[in-house]
Amino acid sequence: MEIRTERLLLVPLGIKYLNSVHEYASDLETTKYMMWLPNDTIDETADFLRKSDAEWAKELPSYYEFAVIFEGKQVGAVSIYLDDERTTGEFGWILNKNYWGKGIATEAAKALFDFGINGLGINCFQAHCDSENIASSKVMEKLGMKRILCEGGRKNKSSDEERYEFLYEIRVE
Repeated sequence: MEIRTERLLLVPLGIKYLNSVHEYASDLETTKYMMWLPNDTIDETADFLRKSDAEWAKELPSYYEFAVIFEGKQVGAVSIYLDDERTTGEFGWILNKNYWGKGIATEAAKALFDFGINGLGINCFQAHCDSENIASSKVMEKLGMKRILCEGGRKNKSSDEERYEFLYEIRVE
Protein backbone atom coordinates (compact mmCIF):
# COMPACT_ATOMS: atom_id res chain seq x y z
CA MET A 1 0.00 0.00 0.00
CA GLU A 2 1.23 3.46 -0.88
CA ILE A 3 -0.22 6.91 -0.40
CA ARG A 4 1.29 9.73 -2.43
CA THR A 5 1.00 13.44 -1.82
CA GLU A 6 2.63 16.36 -3.58
CA ARG A 7 5.91 15.87 -1.68
CA LEU A 8 5.52 12.68 0.34
CA LEU A 9 5.21 8.96 0.03
CA LEU A 10 3.51 7.01 2.84
CA VAL A 11 4.32 3.30 2.95
CA PRO A 12 3.91 0.59 5.59
CA LEU A 13 6.23 1.21 8.54
CA GLY A 14 8.27 -1.81 9.53
CA ILE A 15 11.61 -3.23 10.59
CA LYS A 16 13.35 -2.15 7.39
CA TYR A 17 13.25 1.40 8.77
CA LEU A 18 14.91 0.46 12.08
CA ASN A 19 17.82 2.90 11.96
CA SER A 20 15.88 5.95 10.76
CA VAL A 21 13.02 5.31 13.21
CA HIS A 22 15.39 4.80 16.11
CA GLU A 23 17.12 8.09 15.27
CA TYR A 24 14.00 10.08 16.18
CA ALA A 25 12.29 7.58 18.52
CA SER A 26 15.27 7.71 20.89
CA ASP A 27 15.79 11.48 20.70
CA LEU A 28 14.65 13.34 23.82
CA GLU A 29 13.92 16.63 22.05
CA THR A 30 11.78 14.93 19.39
CA THR A 31 9.85 12.82 21.91
CA LYS A 32 9.57 15.06 24.97
CA TYR A 33 5.77 15.37 24.68
CA MET A 34 5.14 11.66 24.05
CA MET A 35 3.73 9.11 26.48
CA TRP A 36 5.52 6.01 25.15
CA LEU A 37 8.79 7.51 23.90
CA PRO A 38 11.76 7.97 23.91
CA ASN A 39 12.94 4.44 23.34
CA ASP A 40 15.89 3.57 25.51
CA THR A 41 17.33 0.87 23.24
CA ILE A 42 17.32 -0.08 19.58
CA ASP A 43 15.71 -3.38 20.67
CA GLU A 44 12.67 -1.41 21.90
CA THR A 45 12.39 0.25 18.51
CA ALA A 46 12.84 -3.08 16.71
CA ASP A 47 10.09 -4.68 18.81
CA PHE A 48 7.66 -1.89 17.89
CA LEU A 49 8.53 -2.18 14.19
CA ARG A 50 8.10 -5.97 14.19
CA LYS A 51 4.63 -5.48 15.68
CA SER A 52 3.86 -2.98 12.93
CA ASP A 53 5.00 -5.49 10.28
CA ALA A 54 2.77 -8.16 11.87
CA GLU A 55 -0.22 -5.81 11.89
CA TRP A 56 0.27 -4.97 8.22
CA ALA A 57 0.25 -8.72 7.47
CA LYS A 58 -3.30 -9.11 8.85
CA GLU A 59 -6.28 -9.14 6.51
CA LEU A 60 -7.94 -6.38 8.57
CA PRO A 61 -5.36 -4.47 10.61
CA SER A 62 -6.57 -2.73 13.78
CA TYR A 63 -4.06 0.03 13.13
CA TYR A 64 -2.02 1.40 10.26
CA GLU A 65 1.51 2.73 10.84
CA PHE A 66 2.96 4.52 7.81
CA ALA A 67 6.55 5.59 7.21
CA VAL A 68 6.74 9.15 5.93
CA ILE A 69 9.20 9.38 3.04
CA PHE A 70 10.42 12.86 2.08
CA GLU A 71 13.01 13.39 -0.65
CA GLY A 72 13.73 9.65 -0.62
CA LYS A 73 14.38 9.45 3.14
CA GLN A 74 12.20 8.08 5.96
CA VAL A 75 11.75 11.13 8.21
CA GLY A 76 8.82 10.19 10.42
CA ALA A 77 5.63 8.23 10.79
CA VAL A 78 1.87 8.74 10.86
CA SER A 79 -0.65 6.29 12.23
CA ILE A 80 -4.31 5.64 12.65
CA TYR A 81 -5.61 3.24 15.30
CA LEU A 82 -9.18 1.99 14.87
CA ASP A 83 -11.83 1.32 17.50
CA ASP A 84 -13.58 -2.07 17.60
CA GLU A 85 -16.38 -0.88 15.30
CA ARG A 86 -13.84 0.56 12.83
CA THR A 87 -15.73 3.86 12.70
CA THR A 88 -13.40 5.97 14.87
CA GLY A 89 -9.72 6.41 14.23
CA GLU A 90 -7.10 7.92 16.48
CA PHE A 91 -4.32 9.81 14.71
CA GLY A 92 -0.69 9.93 15.72
CA TRP A 93 2.46 11.30 14.16
CA ILE A 94 6.12 11.86 14.84
CA LEU A 95 8.72 13.62 12.75
CA ASN A 96 12.49 13.71 12.98
CA LYS A 97 13.33 17.15 14.43
CA ASN A 98 15.56 17.88 11.44
CA TYR A 99 12.38 18.11 9.33
CA TRP A 100 10.20 20.23 11.61
CA GLY A 101 8.67 23.43 10.23
CA LYS A 102 8.28 22.19 6.64
CA GLY A 103 4.59 21.24 6.75
CA ILE A 104 5.43 17.54 6.48
CA ALA A 105 3.38 16.42 9.49
CA THR A 106 0.32 18.31 8.26
CA GLU A 107 0.66 16.96 4.71
CA ALA A 108 1.09 13.38 5.96
CA ALA A 109 -1.80 13.67 8.43
CA LYS A 110 -4.08 15.11 5.74
CA ALA A 111 -3.26 12.17 3.46
CA LEU A 112 -4.01 9.77 6.32
CA PHE A 113 -7.28 11.61 7.00
CA ASP A 114 -8.30 11.12 3.35
CA PHE A 115 -7.30 7.42 3.53
CA GLY A 116 -9.36 7.03 6.71
CA ILE A 117 -12.47 8.46 5.06
CA ASN A 118 -12.16 6.97 1.58
CA GLY A 119 -10.26 3.75 2.30
CA LEU A 120 -11.54 2.75 5.73
CA GLY A 121 -14.93 4.47 6.02
CA ILE A 122 -14.07 6.23 9.27
CA ASN A 123 -16.48 8.97 10.31
CA CYS A 124 -14.84 10.19 13.52
CA PHE A 125 -11.20 11.10 13.99
CA GLN A 126 -9.51 11.88 17.29
CA ALA A 127 -6.03 12.88 18.38
CA HIS A 128 -4.44 13.50 21.76
CA CYS A 129 -1.48 15.69 22.61
CA ASP A 130 0.33 17.20 25.56
CA SER A 131 -1.15 20.64 26.26
CA GLU A 132 2.28 22.21 25.68
CA ASN A 133 2.78 20.57 22.29
CA ILE A 134 1.80 23.59 20.23
CA ALA A 135 3.07 22.12 16.94
CA SER A 136 0.79 19.05 17.21
CA SER A 137 -2.16 21.22 18.24
CA LYS A 138 -1.62 23.31 15.10
CA VAL A 139 -1.57 20.20 12.88
CA MET A 140 -4.88 19.08 14.40
CA GLU A 141 -6.42 22.50 13.82
CA LYS A 142 -5.19 22.57 10.20
CA LEU A 143 -7.02 19.26 9.71
CA GLY A 144 -10.22 20.96 10.90
CA MET A 145 -10.21 19.19 14.26
CA LYS A 146 -11.64 20.96 17.30
CA ARG A 147 -10.39 20.68 20.85
CA ILE A 148 -13.13 19.01 22.86
CA LEU A 149 -11.36 18.20 26.12
CA CYS A 150 -8.51 19.26 28.37
CA GLU A 151 -7.81 17.01 31.33
CA GLY A 152 -5.00 16.25 33.73
CA GLY A 153 -3.36 12.95 34.41
CA ARG A 154 -1.07 12.72 31.38
CA LYS A 155 2.33 11.19 32.14
CA ASN A 156 5.00 11.48 29.46
CA LYS A 157 7.79 8.90 29.53
CA SER A 158 10.59 11.45 29.76
CA SER A 159 9.03 13.45 32.61
CA ASP A 160 8.02 12.73 36.18
CA GLU A 161 5.46 15.52 36.29
CA GLU A 162 1.77 15.06 35.61
CA ARG A 163 0.63 17.10 32.64
CA TYR A 164 -2.53 18.22 30.89
CA GLU A 165 -3.73 16.55 27.73
CA PHE A 166 -5.85 17.91 24.89
CA LEU A 167 -8.28 15.77 22.93
CA TYR A 168 -9.19 16.92 19.43
CA GLU A 169 -11.93 15.51 17.25
CA ILE A 170 -13.59 15.87 13.88
CA ARG A 171 -16.67 14.05 12.63
CA VAL A 172 -17.35 13.43 8.95
CA GLU A 173 -20.97 13.24 7.85
